[in-house]
Amino acid sequence: MTTIGLIGSGHIGTAIARRAIEQGHDVVLSNSRGPETLSDLVAELGPRARAATASEAGEAGDLVVVTVPFKAYLDVPVEPLAGKVVIDTNNYYFERDGHYAELDEGRTSVSEMLAAHLPTSKVVKAFNAIQAAHIVTEGRPAGAENRRALAIAGDDADAKAVVTDLIESFGFDVVDAGPLAEGKRFDRDKPAYGAELDADGLREALAAG
Repeated sequence: MTTIGLIGSGHIGTAIARRAIEQGHDVVLSNSRGPETLSDLVAELGPRARAATASEAGEAGDLVVVTVPFKAYLDVPVEPLAGKVVIDTNNYYFERDGHYAELDEGRTSVSEMLAAHLPTSKVVKAFNAIQAAHIVTEGRPAGAENRRALAIAGDDADAKAVVTDLIESFGFDVVDAGPLAEGKRFDRDKPAYGAELDADGLREALAAG
């Protein structure tokens, strides 16, 4: 099975870690405060989890999840993530992150900015438009009626296939929104953001975005 490195261990990171462990993966968690602050979470998650620095989590991960507040994206280590598939869960909340003119003016997107910071990584946007708790509780078997779908976006087909496999194993269908730039279709305040829809409904919401 895969080792998943998590840079950030807030609500989304913890939910992804919990679901990944349920699927037989190992997880390496990190945050901005140091591995020792994650001891209770690691104990709760069990023997498949351990804590590390962000660089160590990036180095250990076969797949890496960046799930930090957007304003901290430049703190994500670059070299340990070289050549790796990186899932970006970030959302831009100007109330928390401050204003970024390039985002406010629509000249780029959150995930494109992370990808520019990680030029040797393969960034795929995912998990940003679902409540963290739902990652753990809302998964359904393949083919189940009204199985919820999640959107992804990215520029590398192989990387998107890796992320699709992970999301489907978590119990969700996947709708590919297209290149990384199209990830803005399921950003905050878009019809697809937070929408609890099946694949057809999500495609409609993305088209409306």
